[in-house]
Amino acid sequence: MTLQNDRKYTSSHEWLLDLGNGSYRVGLSDFAQSSLGDIVFIDLPHPGDKITAEASLGDVESVKAVSEVLSPVTGTVIATNEDLSSAPESINADPYGTWLVEVNNVTAFAELMDVSAYETFCANA
Repeated sequence: MTLQNDRKYTSSHEWLLDLGNGSYRVGLSDFAQSSLGDIVFIDLPHPGDKITAEASLGDVESVKAVSEVLSPVTGTVIATNEDLSSAPESINADPYGTWLVEVNNVTAFAELMDVSAYETFCANA
C-alpha cells in the first residue's frame, strides 16, 4: 500500500487534497482500490451539487461489489473527473493521480487522519 504525505484520509478510505485556494480534491486511497479490485464503473455528482461530510457522494462498481464513496467534506462540487466515465480503471492504476471530484465552499470536514494515523488504521483493519 502506498500513501501520499500531502493528503488526509478517512476511515472509509477516501483521500482529501487541499489545493490551497479554498478548493479540495477527493479520491480513493490505494487501500480502497486494492480492496475493491478492478473498478468498472463510477457514479459521481455533477458540478453545482452539494455534498455532505460522511454522506455518500457517489458509488464505485468493481468486479467484486458496488461501494459507496463517502464525502470527506461538506461543500459544493465544482468539477468532476470526466475521464472516469470512459476509464474508471485509472483509479486502480493511479489512485493518487486520479481524483473524483473537486469541491469548494467547504463548511465542514469528516474526521480526517494524517498519513501515520491512516497507516496504523489500515494495519489494524
